[in-house]
Amino acid sequence: MQRRRFILSVFASTACAAFARATTFITMSIKKGFNTRAGETRNGTHFTMKGVTRNTLDLKISAADTDGSMAVFEQIGQSPNGGPPLHIHPEQDEYFHVLEGDYRFQVGEDHFPATTGDTIFLPRGVPHAFIQLTERARMLVTYVPAGDMEGFFAETAQWTAPPDKEEVARVFRAHGMEVVGPPLKP
Repeated sequence: MQRRRFILSVFASTACAAFARATTFITMSIKKGFNTRAGETRNGTHFTMKGVTRNTLDLKISAADTDGSMAVFEQIGQSPNGGPPLHIHPEQDEYFHVLEGDYRFQVGEDHFPATTGDTIFLPRGVPHAFIQLTERARMLVTYVPAGDMEGFFAETAQWTAPPDKEEVARVFRAHGMEVVGPPLKP
């Protein structure tokens, strides 16, 4: 009986120690800060969109910088009356901070105007879209957790012309999103 209890306690202790190490690894956060200067991108990552929109996305904070906990892009809007289709991020919250210009967002059934200085929060699992209303616009876009947004923008930056709906839906799905409706109209 003593031997059995000893073996069980060794097993339990080993399992607890392994769990503690795994938990420490999973919750470990980055401890080194950095500065991504105005007009620059993190690690040279810059996406020029030519398909659904003609926007430029500059990576400011990458998934690699944050152990995947978030990614931040500066979106330079060059698509008046344009924007993504209504879609869902099942695993990510998203928020936008407008730096310049005017937008309109749909979040679920609600519509929100957004202008310079405004911040819009889009919770995971809620359909959303936006449309750029001014000739030029800029905003910071943050994804929490980062997901595969860098991969999504890298793939969609390869489009040289507007893709068909099936291709758009395929690429969104491949990067953890689901298209559930058309883009917003002006």
